[in-house]
Amino acid sequence: MTMNSQGRPSAPAGGETAAPQTFTGNRALMIEEPLLFEIGQTDNCGVDLPEAPQVKDRLGGLKRKATAGLPALSEPEAMRHYVRLSQKNYAIDSGLYPLGSCTMKHNPRLNEKMARLPGFADVHPLQPASTVQGAIELIDRLADWLKELTGMAAVAMSPKAGAHGELCGMMAIKAALEARGEGGKRTVVLVPESAHGTNPATAALLRYSVKAIPARRDGTVDPASVKELLDETVAGIMLTNPNTCGLFERDIIAIADAVHEAGAYFYCDGANFNAIVGKARPGDLGIDAMHINLHKTFSTPHGGGGPGAGPVVLSEALAPFAPLPIIAMDKSSRPGESLLAFAETAGELAGSAARPFGRLTAFHGQMGMFVRALAYMLSHGSDGMRQASEDAVLNANYVRARLADVMSLPFGNRPCMHEVLFDDTFLKDTGVTTLDFAKAMIDEGYHPMTMYFPLVVHGAMLIEPTESESKASLDLFIATMRDLVMDARAGNTQRFSGAPYHAPRRRLDETRAARAPRLVYTPPEPVGEAAE
Repeated sequence: MTMNSQGRPSAPAGGETAAPQTFTGNRALMIEEPLLFEIGQTDNCGVDLPEAPQVKDRLGGLKRKATAGLPALSEPEAMRHYVRLSQKNYAIDSGLYPLGSCTMKHNPRLNEKMARLPGFADVHPLQPASTVQGAIELIDRLADWLKELTGMAAVAMSPKAGAHGELCGMMAIKAALEARGEGGKRTVVLVPESAHGTNPATAALLRYSVKAIPARRDGTVDPASVKELLDETVAGIMLTNPNTCGLFERDIIAIADAVHEAGAYFYCDGANFNAIVGKARPGDLGIDAMHINLHKTFSTPHGGGGPGAGPVVLSEALAPFAPLPIIAMDKSSRPGESLLAFAETAGELAGSAARPFGRLTAFHGQMGMFVRALAYMLSHGSDGMRQASEDAVLNANYVRARLADVMSLPFGNRPCMHEVLFDDTFLKDTGVTTLDFAKAMIDEGYHPMTMYFPLVVHGAMLIEPTESESKASLDLFIATMRDLVMDARAGNTQRFSGAPYHAPRRRLDETRAARAPRLVYTPPEPVGEAAE
């Protein structure tokens, strides 16, 4: 017999019994959901449509020879299918989401309400500027706040996400070097080994050669290692701070000084800006360019499943090279008007010091993300944003302190920033792998942490609880992790080797799925009933 928290029986007496199989395959509220192709019929249509008019075939011989074979469903069937699928998906609204380096924090519903206001939700990028003054002013206000929070001179608002922002920042650096007449000479970008993979990819995309900077034993970058690689061929360094090991680069000013003395620029990956908002300004640390993941730092986790936004802040040295479009006063305004507009060409910026490297994207950025980010800033204020950073760091260090005696810390039991990094040393000789451990977390109702990243640590387990989680939430997570560790050490490998046992689907053969994917639905062969 089991008891609930009030001490009342929650299961019948007489011991545990295996649950009987159900006819439908459903298990109470866990509904077995078939594919749409298995629900609907391809020879019917879910709606009544008039016959299509005869038109001239312009398909060049590519006209379909058979029907598309799409299943027909009624509206209730379609709705039930997608609602049931959504209930199988783990989300930040379901529970703690410990993905490290991803900042899966709570998304305040106030922000969603603001993003759906008329004039923001239905704005179109081709509307005349005079009809969207509120939206342009919001972008301009957000840009000012981003410059204030980072201590930088300018900001490009158009990049769509982090990697896009990296590209923007590095293109500004490339443009600045070319303006100095050194574009052909400086062809190398330095990138720490612990960096996000998009960093070296971005540098390579711009035809730079990449040289790796090794991490020292404490997981940070040594200025001496940077100085050894600096010469007249180096265009810049791409460094994340706080870094991907969850540690603050304490020598960042010394690194910036060395990079600038060599005539190069400092690009900072701002993926982890949420750990230092209101505490430290990147501009004060010697950084020349940094992208900001609005969809991570300012409330919408990973774009909320939709678009992200990656504005790039620029130092005074790079500010003239910010890409178009740039918000400016509309020169065509009538007397007494003060209209804002987007400068779409360099010619519209005549008389200024701006030398934009060009246009990075078709329009002006992600309006919905801009609204959400500004709503977050206004509702928190400067002190609230600073507290959010402090709480994120506090929560990560609480997890570290409570698990340090049972899980292994690759860089010692020292304070971390907003995320804590463990490795798989504590699983040695248990027969349980990092992947097994993560799959067992699914049975406990948790999404696994980020695994095998950063690559500088073997069997990495990167946990970021974020400031959104309460102490009670963290205590349950910590207790669960401790229980899993104890079972692994006790030799209960069955709990791990076949996990997850309680998920809608068991563990996949991921190698086979990658090498032999089934991309086309094939109906099963009909099974005839036995003759009586």
